[in-house]
Amino acid sequence: MEEKVLYSAAQPSGNLTIGNYIGAIRNWVNLQHEFTCYYAIADMHAITVRQDPAQLRHRTLELAALYIACGIDPAQCTLYVQSNVSAHAELAWVLNTLTYVGEMERMTQFKDKSLKHPENVNMGLMDYPVLMAADILLYQTDLVPVGIDQRQHLEITRDIAARFNNRYGETFRLPEGYIVKEGAKINSLQDPLHKMSKSDENPNASVYLSDDRDTVMRKFKRAVTDSDNCVVASEEKPGVTNLLNIYSAFKNCTVAEAEKQFEGKGYGDFKTAVGETVADVLAPIQAEQKRLLADKQYLADILKRGEENAFRTARKTLSKVYRKVGFYRGE
Repeated sequence: MEEKVLYSAAQPSGNLTIGNYIGAIRNWVNLQHEFTCYYAIADMHAITVRQDPAQLRHRTLELAALYIACGIDPAQCTLYVQSNVSAHAELAWVLNTLTYVGEMERMTQFKDKSLKHPENVNMGLMDYPVLMAADILLYQTDLVPVGIDQRQHLEITRDIAARFNNRYGETFRLPEGYIVKEGAKINSLQDPLHKMSKSDENPNASVYLSDDRDTVMRKFKRAVTDSDNCVVASEEKPGVTNLLNIYSAFKNCTVAEAEKQFEGKGYGDFKTAVGETVADVLAPIQAEQKRLLADKQYLADILKRGEENAFRTARKTLSKVYRKVGFYRGE
């Protein structure tokens, strides 16, 4: 039986948070053993917001090293840089002709980023979901790991694919969302009703994968809780619930088991334990990332092999699309 294809990507813009690790990267590590996986560094998506070119290049390598340090095995999956496979941009252009302006204007992420960056509301920002659709459809993807905030993008991908299939004949698989139930959403330490974000302006709101132990401990000690000093999860205690979610995710236990561990203990001990647990997991990842970044040629070779593998699969799909839409190929 042929393995199902799974596709996912992350942008090399800003530091990834522990939310990105729990909600995405750690799951990718497990999924690479179950599926044929394509994991991309989405640098084309990153430039919809202004980037420093030198920094973007450096962060691309940093993210590749981080992927591997977290346990992603380039021998088990295809790890590559999005912009090095031109088929992403080429398919996005074709898919644009089947996508309506009104659909893009209604996308939540476009509206949110337009408000956040009013000085740079560019067409790439609006067209982001079409490029994402191209990313996914190029590899005849069956499954896409998605959080709640990405479901809209997957829905529009399916709509565009179905539209193409209806007009030109069966071409694309319609991808399904792969929803991770546990630990899918890690919230801000300062505003626990909202998701932890790598772009949060409050430096104490997010714990980054690059934070050293002292920084991790300081951020958790400043985390918002409440006044009753009782470590239990409930809707009335979003801050404590968020910390319990983080602790259980990094400790690989249930929230109920975590509650039992802290029964009768105060918030001071609780926050310290959460911080130490997170820092203990991050330390070896950071050390391995640093080791990998010292050998840039090794990383370049891995990304080149991934690019070649991705290119072969992507070109096969793109050639089929070009034939279907009637592009002259010299036959």
